[in-house]
Amino acid sequence: MNKLNQLTIKQAKDGLKEKKFSSVELTQACLDEIERVDKTINAFITVTKDYALTKAKEADQLLAQGAIKPLLGIPIAFKDLYLTRGIRTTAASRVLKDYIPQYSSTVVEKIENAGAVIIGKTNSDAWAHGSSGENSDFGSTKNPWNIHKIPGGSSSGSATAVSASCSPAAMGTDTGGSIRLPASFTNTVGLKPTYGRVSRYGVVAMASSLDTMGHFTKTVEDSALLLSVTAGKDKQDATSLDVPVPDYANELIKNRIVTIGLAKEYFSEGINEEIKSSLEQAVNKLKSKGFEIKEIGLPHTKAALAAYYIIVFSEVSSNLSRYDGIRYGNDRSYFGDEAKRRIMLGTYSLSAGYYDAYYLKASKVQTLVKQDFENAFKQVDVLIGPVSPTLPFNLGEKVNDPLSMYLSDVLTVPINLAGVPSLSVPCGFSDNNLPIGFQIIGPQLSEGLLFSIGHKYQSLTDFHTKTANI
Repeated sequence: MNKLNQLTIKQAKDGLKEKKFSSVELTQACLDEIERVDKTINAFITVTKDYALTKAKEADQLLAQGAIKPLLGIPIAFKDLYLTRGIRTTAASRVLKDYIPQYSSTVVEKIENAGAVIIGKTNSDAWAHGSSGENSDFGSTKNPWNIHKIPGGSSSGSATAVSASCSPAAMGTDTGGSIRLPASFTNTVGLKPTYGRVSRYGVVAMASSLDTMGHFTKTVEDSALLLSVTAGKDKQDATSLDVPVPDYANELIKNRIVTIGLAKEYFSEGINEEIKSSLEQAVNKLKSKGFEIKEIGLPHTKAALAAYYIIVFSEVSSNLSRYDGIRYGNDRSYFGDEAKRRIMLGTYSLSAGYYDAYYLKASKVQTLVKQDFENAFKQVDVLIGPVSPTLPFNLGEKVNDPLSMYLSDVLTVPINLAGVPSLSVPCGFSDNNLPIGFQIIGPQLSEGLLFSIGHKYQSLTDFHTKTANI
């Protein structure tokens, strides 16, 4: 049997139910692993040891009474953008380095109400600005598969915490690929839900019209279980969708044979050959099980990245204006270089005389990107493509080249502009043993379909069972 800290949510739930171990033992195993590896990988900003063990004891008492809650006794980590009442929340920025919130985000409340144990707050690019995990004011996160490589960003610490078996699951945020990119780079499963499927309330905002609250797990099955807890309408968030939440675990077992689209723009020049090869093998694996494959086009993909960054920078400049050092937090001199760059470019895009040339034009491109996906889903049920054009690159390699760094998101940002869901699933390793993932993209609110295809793929492969050796 795996060590307790290596268990999936499902395995941990079963073990707790069968009284093979306690929540305290499970939580302590995760805390011990954090103690052992975090000085190397830097996945956590705050470890909530005492709080976690207290909550684990409470969970054990409830388990002894026969209580049934979907995440009872399961440790979960949170990207340090999620407000946690009484627990420091920094957004990985020195501006908020000592900030302790008075309330928790809706997602944190839902997960705690489901019985989970908060084990810590994870590192990320400051304010979620980045694709590599190197923009944190608390130091770079390292990839557990090769500590000289980046783990992907901005949800770097959450991906790394799950990949390094410090926690069975971790919450992240995805505005332009910030869950799927690190999931692909760390051999974890990463979900970016439909925009509005999960409440944004109480999460430090990056670009409010694109931010989505998702998570990292070891398996697709666990991802489905977690979304069943976090999804749903929230009266505190006007953009959250008032749509019933299915039992996503039931969606897994539906044997759907569907038509999969391959967008030619996602397999064009610039895609690493080892990534292409892994994708082809994954597609062939699904094809052999009866899935129909069809090539389609997403013609505005090339324009998506430029439009995305104009929209994001504009909303960043608006959202960060509240951090003036007067009400809470430190003053603006504490902002890092990337935050300053985005504030200046965003303010410029929104300024008089330039709004029409930049922000308005970008919004029109967003509409065209959205239409691309709507047209695609008239021809196919889902799309499959690479998450990243490259393998994880070296720490420091692109730090001084922002444009090169922004290109990391070229295959993920169109999905955010369209507001549709996407699931990143491990599908192989490079010759140098670096993880490779692919993404399954569906129409709005098709998470159940994505889970069923991802789960089917994981039943045919064992890539997701491989663990990093730190």
